[in-house]
Amino acid sequence: MSDRDRTDRHVERWLPVLPELDPDVEGAVVRMLFITRHLRAAKDRMLVDHDLSAHEFDTLHALAGRHGRAAPSELADDLDLAPASITARVDALARRGFVHRVPSTVDRRRVDVELTDTGRAAWRDAMDVLGTEEHRLFGALEPGERRLLADLLRRITLTAEHPPT
Repeated sequence: MSDRDRTDRHVERWLPVLPELDPDVEGAVVRMLFITRHLRAAKDRMLVDHDLSAHEFDTLHALAGRHGRAAPSELADDLDLAPASITARVDALARRGFVHRVPSTVDRRRVDVELTDTGRAAWRDAMDVLGTEEHRLFGALEPGERRLLADLLRRITLTAEHPPT
């Protein structure tokens, strides 16, 4: 495998145009964008292969992240949607047999949404495909390097989450 990638060529092309360009910052940003696009394309292929819409997958994922059961309002919060938007998503998932509505265990006036075995299997199968590609990419790094990368990206993320005042 060559040590040079498309980003190296990008930086070389732009340095004469923008001499003040920091090649490390530009290289990191361009590589992060490329990896993000690559993983998004992998997700899009997975969705087609698994006959899932992005909304269906995202809703199944949010529900699985709540151990397979949640109030619609919790799903709305997780997905940053208006509560009314969840009803249509849940209806569509219920028609496919991926979820069903069950009485709440904490409030008898409330109805929760629960993953069915079919829904959990659809989500797991999709996640396995995404996970395989993520592990393929990050397998280029040793475990300590992956930890260091995660820590460095955390520091950058924390800076982004707190914009300058």
